[in-house]
Amino acid sequence: MRLEPIANPGLLRRLGLPALALGVTVVVASILAMIAGAQPFSVLGLIIKGAVGSKFAALETLNRATPLIFTGLAVAVAFRAQLWNIGAEAQLYVGAVVTVVLGTGALGWPAFALLPTIAVAGMFAGALTLLVPTFLKTRFGVDEVVTTLLLNFVVILWVSMLLEGSLKDPMGLGWPKSARLIAEARLPRMVDGLRLHWGFGLALLSAFVVWIIQIRTTLGYEMRAVGLNKEAARFAGIPVTGVLIKTALLSGGLAALAGFSEVAGLKGALTLDISPGFGYTGIIVAMLALLNPLGVVISALFVAGIFVGADSMSRAAGVPTYLADIMLALALLLMVLAIMLTKFRVRRE
Repeated sequence: MRLEPIANPGLLRRLGLPALALGVTVVVASILAMIAGAQPFSVLGLIIKGAVGSKFAALETLNRATPLIFTGLAVAVAFRAQLWNIGAEAQLYVGAVVTVVLGTGALGWPAFALLPTIAVAGMFAGALTLLVPTFLKTRFGVDEVVTTLLLNFVVILWVSMLLEGSLKDPMGLGWPKSARLIAEARLPRMVDGLRLHWGFGLALLSAFVVWIIQIRTTLGYEMRAVGLNKEAARFAGIPVTGVLIKTALLSGGLAALAGFSEVAGLKGALTLDISPGFGYTGIIVAMLALLNPLGVVISALFVAGIFVGADSMSRAAGVPTYLADIMLALALLLMVLAIMLTKFRVRRE
């Protein structure tokens, strides 16, 4: 057996195989639900109802999707240029730390000036966080998968130290959390009385801007060229190292916005568990979207809906919430297989 490249895969192949992957995921999840002692179709119905069955549920899904859009965009941008950024979790936490440092009274500015300043400063810090592994890759050939992955643990331990030290809230009764942001540093709510905030609007705007960059700018063309073939891009005169650095700055900045939106829009303070793995889940989001920035929004909503719906389903049907993790992991594996079969066909020797 061998893989034979497909020069121009048809629309049916490009759309049908990913759709088939999601369909198989649903079937397998239904079988697992049946094994767990629940009716498979009722479980899927409970997931859908828990995700979009009411105004509160739908807005909670949008709320959960907000950081996933940012981290998904960060991964999609980097992976497009074959910069394997596995460190979106670290960049998220760095953005959250900057948000707390500047948003707890260090700058006594009005909201219209303070919020953009905090967001830009957080993006800058997140960009520098990814710039270090990128420099090691371009200068010394160090594998960025290893450096970005290990940097996640380094940053989380650093944040833990800060929350037990200089950033610890003196009024927090000993709990490892930061002081709360001042009112001018909080993102306003999109719907009164509910938790959805304007970080979601910023996420949609970011997806649109990244899409424009990828299809309408020289940088987007260079990122695609470097991602397809670095040596050919270098032969054509494209500065590969410069493109990777620009890609790292954009990717790290987008991931840091996830930390900014979670602190300024939702939590109001920094805790060590502010992210339940948004950086890692962003990889799933980006892969399910086939690295398309607009597709990232749809993919993030899908993943967020599974998580929010699974919580409701677990309470109603007595099925473990780990079923949602299995669904996402299986969807990712099957989507990777579908992507491969979109570009290659299997031939028997």
